[in-house]
Amino acid sequence: MRRLSMILAATTALLAAHAEAKDLNRIGISVGSLGNPFFVALAKGATDKAKLINPNAEVTTVGYDYDLNKQLTQIDNFIASGVDLILLNPGDPNAIEPAIKRAQAAGIIVVAVDTAAKDADATVTTNNVQAGELACQYIVDKLSGEGKVIIQNGPQVSAVIDRVNGCKSALEKASGIELLSSDQDGKGSRDGGLSVGQGLLTRFDQVDAIFAINDPQALGTELAAKQLGRDKIIITSVDGAPDIEDALKRSGSQLIQASASQDPYSMAQLATEIGFKLLNGERPEQAVTLIPSTLITQENVGDYKGWTATR
Repeated sequence: MRRLSMILAATTALLAAHAEAKDLNRIGISVGSLGNPFFVALAKGATDKAKLINPNAEVTTVGYDYDLNKQLTQIDNFIASGVDLILLNPGDPNAIEPAIKRAQAAGIIVVAVDTAAKDADATVTTNNVQAGELACQYIVDKLSGEGKVIIQNGPQVSAVIDRVNGCKSALEKASGIELLSSDQDGKGSRDGGLSVGQGLLTRFDQVDAIFAINDPQALGTELAAKQLGRDKIIITSVDGAPDIEDALKRSGSQLIQASASQDPYSMAQLATEIGFKLLNGERPEQAVTLIPSTLITQENVGDYKGWTATR
């Protein structure tokens, strides 16, 4: 009789737990720009995972176009519509906190992707320290440990800060490397990379290599170098974006030689999975989950599974 009672109690507990399990019915995604292929791939990864969890899940993706006030409004709209989970790429990792707290107060899970956000329930991002190290170790190896190098910095979010720190750690191990500049902000854009690249290359007569914090800045920097007739510079970056794939596949002389990859599709898949588990009370082992980076070069780009690959 006692055994039967124990079985009944266990069955009741299991049924109760199942009854209390929450479905992932609605997701709101707020990203920098839907004109950026990185965020397009990210949104697709989240949508595919959500539909796998619940085929009827509704996914709303919006771009805030790098306007923080617009993103704050988007989060309030998600709250009003009753989403279960918000994935966001924060416009400002600290200023976004009040909006995150409003969402959490409404019972919504908030997961930051690509860049950390203060008080988010979890963060999923590339191992950006590793990415910076890979891109700059390539420079060190190509220069045989001797040369003049520029780090073209960017917006001071966690991803950029980590990439620059990773780069510096690689450069500092080579005593023959001279770091000419590391504080100029290319704004994360091609135009910014062009402008900063022009200024730095005009300022310094000898530059052997430049690390740009993302692919758009690298492409702008390459254009600046070509306009100034500086065709012997090694340029590396982080992203592994479609434009860099094309650049690495180009025949003939080129300046961009490597990019440490990100995988926005897998990043968003994992963020959605973690968010769903959090919705049901299962916390990840670590608040920040890091996705490894790999270095894409002219030699291995043919084997690279890029952002737009069919999944």
